[in-house]
Amino acid sequence: MSETQDNPVLDTLDIQSLLRHLPHRYPFLLVDRIEEVDGDNSAVGIKNVTVNEPHFQGHFPEMPVMPGVLIVEAMAQTAGAICVRNSGQHTPNLVYFMTIDGAKFRRPVVPGDQLRIAVRKLKQRGAVFKFACVATVEGTKVAEAEISAMMTPKQTG
Repeated sequence: MSETQDNPVLDTLDIQSLLRHLPHRYPFLLVDRIEEVDGDNSAVGIKNVTVNEPHFQGHFPEMPVMPGVLIVEAMAQTAGAICVRNSGQHTPNLVYFMTIDGAKFRRPVVPGDQLRIAVRKLKQRGAVFKFACVATVEGTKVAEAEISAMMTPKQTG
């Protein structure tokens, strides 16, 4: 994060940056961009939900609904990307889920929605992180959860 006197300048991660920081690829990369990045403290992930995504073929095909587990995964990918980005390691790290607590789903997410995923670091102990996550569509909360994850060095070779 770059700063002026009282106005922090928040970073953005475009798709190319995400591909460098996350091991996920289509169809399992569930974040298109990350905005408002404040180090590994907070960020907002963006997921543009489209009808041609493979899970819609079998998850209520008459009324496509994004599976809640994929919304939670998008939360985790948003948090994981900012953790890896700020690790300062020359070899990329991997971030593994440890817990999902208090997950609540408020309304369906459907094709055409833009999912905004706000993640905020609650605490960090060594390589273990805990984030509060809230997903919204057009300002309405659609899901929330607390997730924790552990960052580990990526194995090479």
